[in-house]
Amino acid sequence: MKPALRALLAAAFLTVSASAVLASASNTPTMYQPDPALKTESVSQLQARIRQACGVTQAKLQGVSETSLSRKCDCYAGRTLRTMSADEVQAYRDTGVFNDTARGKALAALESCKLQRPAL
Repeated sequence: MKPALRALLAAAFLTVSASAVLASASNTPTMYQPDPALKTESVSQLQARIRQACGVTQAKLQGVSETSLSRKCDCYAGRTLRTMSADEVQAYRDTGVFNDTARGKALAALESCKLQRPAL
């Protein structure tokens, strides 16, 4: 096999394997489709959506009822949205998940509101 062809095949293999690794490391499920309603929801509707997701997630983590977490999840949803930039909010509307910078803000809000951090 010629050295040039061998190098080309090696480069192709590395590209394919790197893509597979990056795809498997992503926080977004591969077949995930965001709710189309996100695109037109107001900030208060987004906050309600985040609050509900917080209640479901935290209830499972802590083994308590969702209603017992309403105050803490309200704190989390409000604090997270207040700290997000317009671009981060738009990215959330587009994808249905927090981007990298918004994720950091959401994690800080979890700690501030005394909620458990979910395992990734």
